[in-house]
Amino acid sequence: MRPSPFRHTDNGATVAIRLTPKAKTARITGIAEQADGTAALRLSVTAPPERGKANAAMVALLAKTWRLPKSAITLTSGVTDRRKVVHISGDPNWLKQTLDEWMVKHHG
Repeated sequence: MRPSPFRHTDNGATVAIRLTPKAKTARITGIAEQADGTAALRLSVTAPPERGKANAAMVALLAKTWRLPKSAITLTSGVTDRRKVVHISGDPNWLKQTLDEWMVKHHG
C-alpha cells in the first residue's frame, strides 16, 4: 500500500502538501513520494506566491474539493515553502472516512 499524505489526529487530520503556484489550472495533480518515504498531496494553483495568495488559493481548493468550510483548514507549516502541512479541524472519525474514501477514489 502506498503512503498516504493524511495523518489523522484527535481533533481532525493533517495533510502534507507539495504546492506549485502560478500554474495554468488549479487542481490536485496526485501524490508525490518524498525523499524520506512519506507522501504529499501535489496541488497546483493559479495564484502567484506573493502576499499569501497561493496559500489562500490552496486552502480554497482543498475546501472546495472536500466540501469543507475554509475556516476548517489551517496552514500549520510551510508558509513560504512549497512543502506545506495543513490541519483540518473536525470530527476525526468523519474526516478519516471522508479523506480515506477520497484517496481511494482519486488516487487508489
